[in-house]
Formats: sequence, structure tokens, C-alpha cells
Amino acid sequence: MVEHKQMNQDDLAAVQRLTDAYKILRKEMARAIVGQEQVLEELMMCIFARGHAILEGVPGLAKTLMVSSLARCLKLDFNRIQFTPDLMPSDITGTEVIQEDRATGTRDFKFLEGPIFANIVLADEINRTPPKTQAALLEAMQERQASVGGKRMPMKDPFFVLATQNPIEQEGTYPLPEAQQDRFMFKIFVDYPAWEEEFDIVRMTTAIEDVELTPVLDGPAILEIQHTIRRVPVADHVIQYAMRLVRATRVLESGVPGFITDYVSWGAGPRACQYLIFGGKVRAVLHGRFHVSTEDIQAVAKPVLRHRIITNFNADAEGFTTDKIVEMLIDAIPAKEGAIAGSPDTAAVLKK
Repeated sequence: MVEHKQMNQDDLAAVQRLTDAYKILRKEMARAIVGQEQVLEELMMCIFARGHAILEGVPGLAKTLMVSSLARCLKLDFNRIQFTPDLMPSDITGTEVIQEDRATGTRDFKFLEGPIFANIVLADEINRTPPKTQAALLEAMQERQASVGGKRMPMKDPFFVLATQNPIEQEGTYPLPEAQQDRFMFKIFVDYPAWEEEFDIVRMTTAIEDVELTPVLDGPAILEIQHTIRRVPVADHVIQYAMRLVRATRVLESGVPGFITDYVSWGAGPRACQYLIFGGKVRAVLHGRFHVSTEDIQAVAKPVLRHRIITNFNADAEGFTTDKIVEMLIDAIPAKEGAIAGSPDTAAVLKK
């Protein structure tokens, strides 16, 4: 059994500072963004966990404004890349140009950074660009570097990629393969606003009003938060619960629920377990707690698993979405510590 170190007084003070800063950050974001509280929380959870996110929603739901406002509140560099079919890898990573020294007459190569060299990068409509350009972005996400002219250029730190997708128009798109989607910590659905929220949006955006956002956190503070998050203790039974959720999505595992074999063709990999724990840690801290519970894992299960579960024809025909499958998994797998260790129905899912 792995020993989990308890947080010391400095860590507890750092957690309290993060909780207080999060409350201020939410109030500041509410000045520019109406509603979308769940989306904003999941975005911040991704950033504090050092992850990346896909935002999926129809046009006009303020996805770009959301990301740019968050960058201003966090006092971070922000660049937006509009992905198009003719976009080349060098258009986002940068390129080398020949520069002449007028004093000596010598010529040398100089690297001009592309828009990817920022703290927060909004990859707008990432599925509109060819795979080789997507791959350049995904290398920066995974390796936190860009390869240009045989040289490796490190990304800024902190570094986050927030990509958007339009779920309606699929003509002329290049959908991200499942292996590349796995690099994103969360897939976040941005839905239509409620009646009252849409009324406030229309009233606010049709008046003469310029919202000035006050920065709440800067880069060094976020790096400190990311370090603190990793030190939040997680009990073994919570890790086991996260593993059981993930392993229960794999059709070839013994003891998986029947609806998995009926509706799923491929399940989530080990990275899903890691992101469930990271997401659970951040959620616990943001809600003022110093430990992770199974409820935290359940709360982040949908954004972590929805793009890692591949449904089959039966699911599509009967309208079973990945979110519905995750809900059924949460209902089927016991969350209490004793039940996690000894449930006869799903004991085979977790191999000791």
C-alpha cells in the first residue's frame, strides 16, 4: 500500500489562498461572462491541474470571450489561432528567417516565434485544419516544446491549450483521432444559456459598457498552485474507485457491466485514471477541502471520460451518448470504501 504524506502547514495555507483566490476569480469572471458556471469551473480546474481542454459548442456561446477573459484575470499572455484548411505548421510554431547584420554584412538565421508561444493558446475550430498542423499543436501540448529547423523550442510556463469545436458542421473538417483527443484532460460542453442568463447577455452586450477585468493571479502564482495540487493526499480507495470507473469502460475486461459490452467499442486508457485524480484534487481544493473524495471523482468523470469512450452502432442507434454511459457507470459501481474493495458484481474489474 502506498503511503500518502499529509499536507504540512505551508501546504494548508497555500490551499486556503487558492480557495480564496478562486472565489475572487469567479466574481471577476462573472463581470464579463453571464452564467456558464460549470464551464468556467472546469476550465479553471484544467489550468490548475496543468491540463488542456476541448470546448465544444455551437457558434455564439462566447467560447472565445470566455478564454480571453480568463487569460486577463490570470494575467497571462493569450494568443488566438483561427484554424483553417490552409494553415501550415510553421504558421503556429513560427519559422526561421535570414537576417543580415548591417555592421558586418554577415547573414544568420533568426527564429520568429509563432502564436503558440503564449501562456494560453486558443485553438479555434481545431478540427478545421489538416492533421499535420494539428500534430504540430499536439506536440507542443504533450512535450511542451516545438521542433523548428531541427531545434527544440520550449513553451512558456505555465502553458495551456484550449481548443474549440463546432458540433454542427462537419463538412470539410478533420476530426481529431481518439489518440490525439486523449491528450486533452477535459472535453467541456458549452450549452445554450438559460432564459434569465440570455436576457442579461443581450442587455449587457447591446449597451455602452466596457468591462475592465482585474488580474487575480499571475504565472508564478499558478505554478505554485500546480505544485500544491500535486501534494493533496488521495486515499487508496479513491484511487481504486477511479481505476474501476476507467477499467469498467474496457469491453475486453472481465466483469464489466452488460451495457458496456452492448454499447461501447473501445474504452479509456490509463491517462483517464490520472486525470480523474488530478481533477478530483483540484475540485476538492476549490471547494475548501484538503482531501479527495469519491464524489470529487464522480463530478469530473464526464469531462474526463466523454472523449475517451468510443460508442458502437447500437449506442448511436438507440441514442446512448458517452455522458449517459458515464452516468450508468457511476450508478453501477459502488463508491463507499468497503464496497469498493468487496463488491461481488464488479470485483473482477479491478485486478489486484
